[in-house]
Amino acid sequence: MGVRKKNTSETIKANKKKKALAILKKCPTSPRKMRLIADNIRGMNVNQALNSLKNNPKDVALKMRKLLLSCMANWQAKNEDKKVENVDLFISEIYVDSARMLKRIQPAPQGRAHRIRKRSNHVTMVINELNSNLVKEK
Repeated sequence: MGVRKKNTSETIKANKKKKALAILKKCPTSPRKMRLIADNIRGMNVNQALNSLKNNPKDVALKMRKLLLSCMANWQAKNEDKKVENVDLFISEIYVDSARMLKRIQPAPQGRAHRIRKRSNHVTMVINELNSNLVKEK
């Protein structure tokens, strides 16, 4: 393996160790409701996001909080030598995709039927360490 290729592979490996990923699949709430919460916590510090989700009255916030705790546990599993409390983590990416839709029928006047779409979603969350370079740029 060449020197350049080896160096780039090592930097990619080091960057992957700083990130952690958690995915929530087939959550039976509409993506629109989930995106409201996701937009609020995107880019936040992990501790701030946990407090924000804890105080949010929506049912979706509980599921999002569980996902964030899972993501933190995944980061802890990758970095056993560090503690979550001592490292400055933030939510670098969070996105909500629509999942399978259950289609139901509701009777309508004059023998017709209206379709009810029961939506569900997938949520992907990535947390990352806050580097000193990022702090200087802000």
